[in-house]
Amino acid sequence: MRILYIQATLVPPPTGGDEDRFLALSEEIEGDILQPVWFRSPEEIEAIFGPGSYPIYTVGHFRYHWYPAYKGQLEKSRLAIFWFYLTKGFSICRERKIDCIVVYSHMTTALCGVVLKFLTGTKLIPELMIAPERAYLTDRAQPSLRDRLKHFYSTVCLYISVLSCNRVHLLYPRQLARYPLLRNRPATAFHDYTPVSGIQQHTQDDANRPYIVLAGSPWFRKGADLAVKAFERLAADFPAVRLKIVGHFPEGTLQAMASGCAQIDVIPAKSHDELMRMLADAIIMILPSRNEGLPRILIEGMMAALPVVGSDVAGIPELIRHGENGFVVPDGDVPMLEQRLRELLSDPALRHRMGRRSYELARATLTESVYRERFAQMLRDTIG
Repeated sequence: MRILYIQATLVPPPTGGDEDRFLALSEEIEGDILQPVWFRSPEEIEAIFGPGSYPIYTVGHFRYHWYPAYKGQLEKSRLAIFWFYLTKGFSICRERKIDCIVVYSHMTTALCGVVLKFLTGTKLIPELMIAPERAYLTDRAQPSLRDRLKHFYSTVCLYISVLSCNRVHLLYPRQLARYPLLRNRPATAFHDYTPVSGIQQHTQDDANRPYIVLAGSPWFRKGADLAVKAFERLAADFPAVRLKIVGHFPEGTLQAMASGCAQIDVIPAKSHDELMRMLADAIIMILPSRNEGLPRILIEGMMAALPVVGSDVAGIPELIRHGENGFVVPDGDVPMLEQRLRELLSDPALRHRMGRRSYELARATLTESVYRERFAQMLRDTIG
């Protein structure tokens, strides 16, 4: 099967082969990837991916087609990126038969996919990566007019892309439940690619500098303020325990909020390897998010054999089986978050039992091989 994949993010793909989803998919699928990146020039791309890697970089049976879009000039280059998707995508579809176009996100990339579908007659799958009913409305306590306009644009894109596609990739089955016109469209639900096979399981003695970890940004969407409030209420009863919040928080608001408790550490964003080592040494992972898709960090925490506590938002309840591998708490409920953390901190046996169950669930349903199988089956169901 041959696909054209339109990538929305400007983040370059990983240089480590095992972390690249397209290398994993190469066992059954081949194709081309339209990849804008935040570099200024082809020279910067070749400095990372090696000489001769521009304009085309090959991984397995896939070819990356680069578009350097310097992030400092992004507002000026959005139209140019859109044009790159259309022109390069149309050229690839004419060069060799494409069985299916897959687009990351239901936003502008999906609109490009819709145009290419009608120009070339190729089937289309948009990947829905967020809870669309909350898009842009959970980044701050009071959404601005701009946030509401962006939410409206997101909703328009959602209807156009899902009604125009042949199948939609959902992260969890209920993702379109609030949209009666869309919820019966052909869909396949499975997790986004998360390389978990190399993650070290938690095996450390809980008595050695125990800590709870929350990772991700932006902090308000991830509910880091809720974690701070809940932890402050129990910190005095567990003086050896720390809360470590890891992410990119440039404005300083979260740091100021957490400064009243000496047991809370706000840590700048770490590399993926460093973060995975932190998970292996943690005793609990929390994610009281206000909006999510199906969070990769929670999958990684489960693979590290951690008990997990998260909000009843979007796909989080699909990962946390309440009472088995962790606890699901109501969105924004600080007292309940505190109560569940107290239960886990007070009972090492419960933490161990839930952590083992997390690992079992992740190993059975959330690995790279499961992703590869579900993605290939989604294509077969779409192509027919």
